[in-house]
Amino acid sequence: MLTDGLHAIPPGKVAMIVTYLEMTSKPEIKQSTLPEGVAFRQVDAGLDWYRDIFRRVGSLDWLWYGRLTQSDADLLQILNDPKVEIFTLSRDGQDEALLELDFRQDGACELAYFGLTSNLIGTGSGRHLMNEAIRRAWERPVSRFHVHTCTIDSPQALSFYRRSGFTPIRQAVEIDDDPRVIGVLPNTAAPNVPSFRP
Repeated sequence: MLTDGLHAIPPGKVAMIVTYLEMTSKPEIKQSTLPEGVAFRQVDAGLDWYRDIFRRVGSLDWLWYGRLTQSDADLLQILNDPKVEIFTLSRDGQDEALLELDFRQDGACELAYFGLTSNLIGTGSGRHLMNEAIRRAWERPVSRFHVHTCTIDSPQALSFYRRSGFTPIRQAVEIDDDPRVIGVLPNTAAPNVPSFRP
């Protein structure tokens, strides 16, 4: 249990506040349309495709790194699981979004990953992608749709999830190796998050 006050973060580490959110019934879906030239599709994701979109969506401006530290075998086990569904938005033939729905827990769906590249941010595409996520999650016999975000992700993520119908239910502090220090991400990744080398 953390006590009140400041707690030093060791060099080479990164700290984040993680917020867990859920919805327990399907919300009213907000109206959305995709911009011209943008298409939604399901993906039979391989390692190269997945790691490329993961980096372009979350590892340049933000500090997504969890899937980049997994072995090929561990990541393939997730990607090949029939209870994991992956979707994207394509613009003029280039994939520009990642939506990953995880139904591996009975009665629940986790919004495991959700994001757009900078090429689609601000176009309304994110709302459409979230509508697809909500619709597809609640098509299954689930009683809970959940997601978590943290302070090394986009600062817009938490408010977007809340506007989409998710309710915060708890928070935690996580400390982990800084992926830039251990060579998983380049030093230029997530310039908004300070990095302190040992």
